[in-house]
Parts: sequence; structure tokens; C-alpha cells
Amino acid sequence: MEIDAWVWWLIAAAGLGIGLVITAMPELGMLAVGAVAASATAGLFGGDAVFQVVVFAVVSTALIAVVRPIANRHRAQRPQLATGVEALKGRQAVVLERVDGSGGRIKLAGEVWSARALDTDRVYEAGQEVDVVDIEGATAIVM
Repeated sequence: MEIDAWVWWLIAAAGLGIGLVITAMPELGMLAVGAVAASATAGLFGGDAVFQVVVFAVVSTALIAVVRPIANRHRAQRPQLATGVEALKGRQAVVLERVDGSGGRIKLAGEVWSARALDTDRVYEAGQEVDVVDIEGATAIVM
């Protein structure tokens, strides 16, 4: 019993799909789609082996050339919604107890936080508004 070429292409696509799951390399998924396209070429159009390989190469290369730059752009973007400590950076707070280079207290996002001044020579008195520039542990760094 001879196995048709389109079956071999589907086996190759399945192998590439398994490789994608194991390694998380998206390029393997694009190669798997190229193998499926070659399988369709062999099964539907009965193309010869050279034509099947050309279809595999063209589809795989086109996917990698188009999808990869888009994926890299998405990976490089920062998330639109900042949460946790990142959401507090850049916000304004009100000084509750004098804040200097060694410590103090502020009200930030409705909570009382320990704080210290970014510039150790700077002093902020109760009632002043300050900007949170960083969070170190449970201490807000303000200016």
C-alpha cells in the first residue's frame, strides 16, 4: 500500500504543530500552515512533488515575512492598562506627615503610604501635593 503525498504533508504539518507546542516557536506554526497548503495542492490539484515543495516554501516564507514583524511590534508595545505598582507611578499624592529624604507619609490612591523624597535635601510639608516617581517595596518615592 502506497501512501499519497498529501498524507505525508499532513504528517509533516502535525509534526511541526507538535514542535510548535513543545518549543513555542511561532515559525513552526507558519511552516505547518505551509505544509497544509502543500497537502491541499497534492490532494486537490495533484501537483507534482516540485510544485508541492514550491507551494510549501512560498506559503511558509510569506507567512513568516508578514506575521513575524506584526508579532514583534505587538511584543514591543507596553500594555495599555497599567496595574499594580505600575499604575501608581506618575500619580499625584497628598502629604499627610512631613516627607523628606528619610521618610514620611502620603495619601496615594485613597491609601496611606510611607514615602521618602527623591531629592534627599527636599522637604514636603503636610497638605502639599507631590508626584510619585517610583515605588520601592512599600515606599513611594516622591518629588
